[in-house]
Amino acid sequence: MNTMQTLLWVALPYICAAVFVLGHIWRYRYDKFGWTTRSSQSYENRMLRWGSPMFHLGILMVIAGHVVGLLVPREWLYAIGISEEIYHLGATVLGTFAAVLTLAGLAILVFRRRTVPAVFLATTVMDKIMFVFLGATLLFGTAATVVHQVFGAGFHYRETISPWVREAMIFRPRPELMLEVPLLFQLHVITACLLFALWPFTRLVHVFSAPVGYLFRPYIVYRSRDEQRGSRAPKRGWDPVGAAPDPARLRRP
Repeated sequence: MNTMQTLLWVALPYICAAVFVLGHIWRYRYDKFGWTTRSSQSYENRMLRWGSPMFHLGILMVIAGHVVGLLVPREWLYAIGISEEIYHLGATVLGTFAAVLTLAGLAILVFRRRTVPAVFLATTVMDKIMFVFLGATLLFGTAATVVHQVFGAGFHYRETISPWVREAMIFRPRPELMLEVPLLFQLHVITACLLFALWPFTRLVHVFSAPVGYLFRPYIVYRSRDEQRGSRAPKRGWDPVGAAPDPARLRRP
């Protein structure tokens, strides 16, 4: 175990996790106004209508697959009747479909952002950096799945990457588990860690926003139905042209 390996598989994940947590706290306290997706739907809607659902559906499937594959021990799956062959087939087929769907949606969104002038002008530097790391993470993960799981002999990441993640989460790092992991999987893990470190400073913070308040907020009254139209009596003003003045309004208050 050399210094670089310790840095990559012990120090880097914890540093990125700390930045992820503290960065969100800082962003929420000092930049609530910027806690938004920075929607550009008003600039262009045709490509967004295709790219956004594809990306979001695909990324939800990817996240669900990672949660099961990394955080759920395989013994638990065996206990409910999911064998290694069934899991491998489902993870490969569904994972490949989710990856292709996510990458296609992301490609449409990036193309839209680059070719529509109004959307491109609304793109910040952090948006561009985020797209680079998000795309790299997805590409490395997809390439690893295709090379090793689809066309290769198969790599049992639940014996290496999965226990490495679970042990790191309970502060018992085991970097030796990552030493024999194929390069594409290692690059996928590294870019994912860096993406988590960038997360609090990009538009990705909207993932942790839910419009729960809309369910309980009071009604907004735009027009009153009472004759007085408010809590104060109407002030004296001009009478309509051609109508006799109202004697009651001629009296001084």
